[in-house]
Amino acid sequence: MKQANKRVLESERLYLRTFTIDDIDMYYPTLMNEEMRRLTGTHALFTREGVAQFIEESAGDSSRIDLLITLKPEEQVIGEISLMDIDRTNRNAHIRIAIFESSNCGQGYGTEAMEMLLDYAFGNLNLHRVELSVYSFNERAIASYEKLGFSREGIQREVLYYDYQYHDAIGMSILEHEFRERQQK
Repeated sequence: MKQANKRVLESERLYLRTFTIDDIDMYYPTLMNEEMRRLTGTHALFTREGVAQFIEESAGDSSRIDLLITLKPEEQVIGEISLMDIDRTNRNAHIRIAIFESSNCGQGYGTEAMEMLLDYAFGNLNLHRVELSVYSFNERAIASYEKLGFSREGIQREVLYYDYQYHDAIGMSILEHEFRERQQK
């Protein structure tokens, strides 16, 4: 049965939509993209069945929002973005993003998607703080996060072992008032 792809958030160039089980044929191969695996520090190998189960289970998990990033005119899915570990008591969450192909990097799509989800997190979910972790070699992502107003909070030294080397992770966060102040500029 074909499920409808629900648009959740929209900008001029993109919209963020929900995952459905019908996305498995498109999504599963992206998990094998070597560059995306490096940037996200992914070592795990996934089965098609495991990914399908994850999509089904995450749809019912109130502590997370998983969305696909889609280019409007082409209806082309170019990435994913998630708000996870949503803590409504302390009003904070963790955010992550992945653009599937390097040809779609450097065009502002990731920044635009992050801005939409941050606006939703601070406005609709009434969060106060959103945090993320990024590997120190991912300079393009770090620049994007800083452009959005994220501040560096600390470094986890040599937390990732990838390609026979250890890499640091940088913890970053943004507070609601910082995001709003940057939007008004």
